[in-house]
Formats: sequence, C-alpha cells, structure tokens
Amino acid sequence: MDKVDTMQKVVVVDFGAQYGQLIARRIRDLKVYSEIVPFDISAAELKEMQPAAIILSGGPASVYLEESPHIDPEILELGIPIFGFCYGMQCVADIEGGTVEKAGKGEYGAATIKRHGDSEMLGDTPESQQVWMSHRDSVTKAPEDYAVTASTENCTIAAIENPDKKIYATQFHPEVNHTSHGSEMLRNFLFNIVGLEANWTTKNVIEQSVEAIKAQVGDEHVILALSGGVDSSVVAALLHKAIGSQLHCVFVNHGLLRKGEPESVERVFKDQFKIDLNVVDAQDRYAQKLSGITDPEKKRRIIGEEFWKVFFEEAEKLNGITYLAQGTIYPDIIESGARKTGGSSSTIKSHHNLIPFPDGVHFDLIEPLDYFFKDEVRAIGSELGLPDEIVHRQPFPGPGLAIRIIGEVTREKLDLLREADAIVREEIDAYNKENPGAVWQYFAVLPDIRSVGVMGDERTYAHPIIVRAVESQDAMTADWAKLPHELLAKISGRIVAEVEGINRVAYDITSKPPATIEWE
Repeated sequence: MDKVDTMQKVVVVDFGAQYGQLIARRIRDLKVYSEIVPFDISAAELKEMQPAAIILSGGPASVYLEESPHIDPEILELGIPIFGFCYGMQCVADIEGGTVEKAGKGEYGAATIKRHGDSEMLGDTPESQQVWMSHRDSVTKAPEDYAVTASTENCTIAAIENPDKKIYATQFHPEVNHTSHGSEMLRNFLFNIVGLEANWTTKNVIEQSVEAIKAQVGDEHVILALSGGVDSSVVAALLHKAIGSQLHCVFVNHGLLRKGEPESVERVFKDQFKIDLNVVDAQDRYAQKLSGITDPEKKRRIIGEEFWKVFFEEAEKLNGITYLAQGTIYPDIIESGARKTGGSSSTIKSHHNLIPFPDGVHFDLIEPLDYFFKDEVRAIGSELGLPDEIVHRQPFPGPGLAIRIIGEVTREKLDLLREADAIVREEIDAYNKENPGAVWQYFAVLPDIRSVGVMGDERTYAHPIIVRAVESQDAMTADWAKLPHELLAKISGRIVAEVEGINRVAYDITSKPPATIEWE
C-alpha cells in the first residue's frame, strides 16, 4: 500500500546514527517525504523503492574496520543524488578510493568551517560558519574527481562533492540545529540539486492516506480499540473519513483514566464524528482484578491482558469484521527493526505478533499511521477536526492512573488521584499558556503512605500527593521543571482544600536520569 508519490521520496540509509530519525524529520519538515532503511539494504532493493534522493546517515563505527557497517557499493552507481553525513561521508570516500583514518584529534561539538571555492551543496551559505562535529575518524585523502569544499582547523576535509555523479558529503551534521546553516544545505540538496517539490503537506497526506485505506479495505469492515489517546483517536478520525460506517470502535472504560476523559471520548466520537462507538464499562471488572496487587509489573500485565479480553469479547459480537486497526506510528516501526521497502503491505512487523488473538479469532491488521512521526500524527488530527484536548494530550501511560498510584489500586485512591491530578493539570495548563512549552509533562502521584496533618483544629492522618512536572523534548532525558513558588503554593492550597483525604503536597525535583518520569 503506497501512500506517497514515489518520485518525491528521500531514503535515509541508517548506520545506527543517534540522529537517524532526526534526519528523516528534518526532511519532512521541509515538506518532502522520507523513509529510513537499514544500511544492509541492497542496491537492487533501494532502486525498487524509486527514491528521488538518498541520505547516508552518521554512525558510531570506523569504516576501515572489517566488522563495521558497509553499504552495497552499487548504490553509488545508481545515478540517484546522494548526500552523506559524517560516517556517510567516510563511507563514500572509502568506496570511491579515498582514505579514511583515525584522526590525530577528534572533534566533538561546535566547530567553524572555512569554505573552499564554489559548492552546489553549500550554496550561498557564508564563507565561515558554525557546524556540529562528532567524529574521531577523518577523510585524509579525498577520492579522485571529488572537490574539497570545506575544512576546519582540525579537519582538512570537512566537505566533498562530485557534481557529475551528484554525490555530496560533509563530515559535520547538517541535520542538527547547532549547524547554523544546515537547513539551507538540505534545501540546496533537495530543491536545487535534486529538484524536488515541497508537497508533503498535511492536506496531501490525508488525501493520499484516505485513498490508500479505501483501496486496502474495499467493502470490508474495520474494528478499532479506541483509548482516547492521540494515536488511536487520529486513526479513528482518519478511518472514518475514508470508510465511514464500515468503522466500528470499542472504548473500554477501565476506570483508570483521568478526570473527564471517558466523557470526552464519547462526546467527540459519538456526538461530533457520529462514529459507531461501543462503550464498555469495565470498571468493576478491573477493580476486582487489581484488588490486592501492589507490584507495578503485575499491574501492567493484568491491565494489558484484561484489555484484550474485554476487547475481543466485544469484537466477537460483531459480524463481518475483516480488519483490526492499530495506532502504530513510524517510530514504532523503526524501533521494532522492521524493514519497509516500497511501501509493501506484506511486511511482517514484530509488534503484530504481540496481539493475543483468542483461539479461532483473527483479523488482518491495518495501520494507517505507520508512515508518520508523532508531530505529523497530531497535525493530521487537527486537520481532521479533532479537538486540542485530544490532539495535544499529554503523554499518558497505557496502564493509566494505576501506575501513578503506588501500591494497591482501589476506587478510593483512584478518586483521590483523579481530583488532585485535575487540579495539577488545570493550574499548569494555565501557566503553559502564558509560557508556551515551559513544561512538557505534569501530573500527580499518590504514594502508598499517610502522614499526620492539622485541618480545622483537628488532627488528620491522610494521604499526601506528589506533583511531577518535567521539561523534555523526547522523554529520553528530562529535567524537573522550575515552577514558580507561587504556582506550587496555589496547587498545594487547592489540592488540600478541595480534595478530601489529602493533607500534604510534595514536589518531585529529580531529573531523568537517575529517576524515570513515571513513578512505576
């Protein structure tokens, strides 16, 4: 199922780069479609994908070592424009007859390049400019017929190009923001050298996806487990636009969602989109299953297993369902190690095998978002008319509030946490509106302890609440948010005053690492 114009496709060959996904994202930011493939893809496989251009990523290895990753040399003979970054440049030099050696002095971080002569790739960028280096090996001899177009104090060959073969390479990383004119270099390559058009837009993406879904589904019916999260919600809206009444959604209310979320799901998908939505109230069932369970991994397992049991019980009540839709997104595909070539729908994905189909039950899988990054998914959701409360929903763990309650999960604790968490989110939401992007994620945690307090001249022995608020870009690392004391005081005052059973509020000031963002 091909969702894009193949003549507008840029393929990123990944050598295990820390910036691999970032390269693909930067290309898409310029409204050009990109895909990531592993370094061991053959020239024949790559040619079959019909890319308009190829990017060779960086990587941690040394190209002159036998065990290091190497591309099929025939890739450089396909006549497809190529742009290599860091290890990608060393790979080009090695194949084309240049020399790559361990540098006397590596470069890590900001460096200044000096341009040498004209350069198609560097274009109109300044003669002297800042770039981002991360290498211990260097090209010490450029291949024949390749011009050296830039150098630094410690790297005499920082950029090379062969306009006749349309192969360009830099020792630095144009894809990172620290390279001051990196975006201009990418633009020069994509638009001036390759001749692409900036047509990877949300509107075009939706149109292409709708046509692809119609072609795959035909007259068959699709079932979707709708959680209210960003991915499944966007899948629901996209599928509904494509196939309308052929879509059937099941929303399992397990009682572990935040305040107002079950009502929001019903309001948006039943009332606004008019989707066939079956709401299953499984709160009692989950409460019984979680009774007495304190180990966080057991909680996760029970919640996951019970979800599929409930879902398939409902699915088996419907007749004529062929497809099961999932909110798989592109990072899931990349991280699972699955390879996609030419948009083939026959690709086996490891996460597909994790669906616990009951005996005698099976649906074909449809994943309408498996080409998209998270920010693209959000943009598609907004274009389809989903409200901000869903599209820009904070990251929320699959087990829900169960892993923000330390220890046993009970109805009483869920009610306490839900009310306290709503106050935390309401107050920091308001702060974030005045300070856009200041806090990335924020929520309340209910620990398995009680503390002594005094309220209304009476002694209390009640639960504390821990407030967690972090700054982050991708959840890989995070720093605790330096919220104003006035804001923390307001949150604390409101929780203690408005949530009966809470008499103390603490603020978590631990970064990740050493802590994690979630408590369980």
